[in-house]
Amino acid sequence: MPVPAPNLYPDFNTIRLSHAYLNVSDLAASKKFYTEILGLQVTAETPSHIYLRAMEERGHHCVVLQKSDQPGTVEAMGFKTYDEQDLDKAEAWFSAKGRPTEWVEREYQGRTLLTSDNLGIPLEFYHKMDRLEPIHQKYSLYRGVKPLRIDHFNCFSTDVDESVAFYSDIGFRVTEYTEDEDSKKLWAAWMHRKGGVHDMAFTNGNGPRMHHIAFWVPTPLNIIDLLDLMSTSGYVSNIERGPGRHGISNAFFLYILDPDGHRIEIYCSDYQTVDPDMEPIKWDLTDPQRQTLWGAAAPRSWFEHGTNFVGVETKDAALNATPIIAP
Repeated sequence: MPVPAPNLYPDFNTIRLSHAYLNVSDLAASKKFYTEILGLQVTAETPSHIYLRAMEERGHHCVVLQKSDQPGTVEAMGFKTYDEQDLDKAEAWFSAKGRPTEWVEREYQGRTLLTSDNLGIPLEFYHKMDRLEPIHQKYSLYRGVKPLRIDHFNCFSTDVDESVAFYSDIGFRVTEYTEDEDSKKLWAAWMHRKGGVHDMAFTNGNGPRMHHIAFWVPTPLNIIDLLDLMSTSGYVSNIERGPGRHGISNAFFLYILDPDGHRIEIYCSDYQTVDPDMEPIKWDLTDPQRQTLWGAAAPRSWFEHGTNFVGVETKDAALNATPIIAP
């Protein structure tokens, strides 16, 4: 199935991904992992919540850790709109598509619209978030892998073609995609709003579930430093895949798991995609350089493990196609 043409004039204007709410079992253990190992900065803390931001971010938070009796789940993924009017336009658009809409109260944010996509992935849109002073030149604060900003989400989709069509309609543009040659259906796709390779990506599989959240770091050497840190501070078993360089996106990567099983990608060196007429790059599912430019296959866990969204039922993917999996 052809990748849909981009909608350059969507009904409302989403700027970029923003934040996610991750449910955890032990706030202290999660705080240690996200601050001492990853290096995110605490911006607010209560007995039930920890708010975090990366070094270049001026918004109040990019991750909210929530103490929960459903650890290892995700409450919602957040996106920022261009202006306040876009929130009302978004409410009208999602309502017209038959999706639930609700105005919710969120700490440190202005008006916030909670809704969901065609598969049920919970999404929230806002325009205003509390602004904090810049810290990107306060080098004494840099810890762990030295994350600069949140970069993208990746989710398991039961029908990647349907997911791509839905997000294309609200202005997300496909940069790269994987097609199953037998069925001519999409197996995966990478879509952006902010001018990188992706803000949201979809991988064929049991879903909807979150596959991972990614953070941008300055250089591949930061990833090497993180591996040394994790392997000597009790987190070697949390290293899942990498380091390596993706064929798709050309980015240097590492995948790790937090204490509750949320997958985190550490990511750098992808390319700019701001031209609206840029043609997407096609990959075959059986191309060994698709996953890793150097040819190394991903482990089975990378295709099977994900974290559920709260209250959202999952089902098996419609497409039965198998990528290259490491033995």
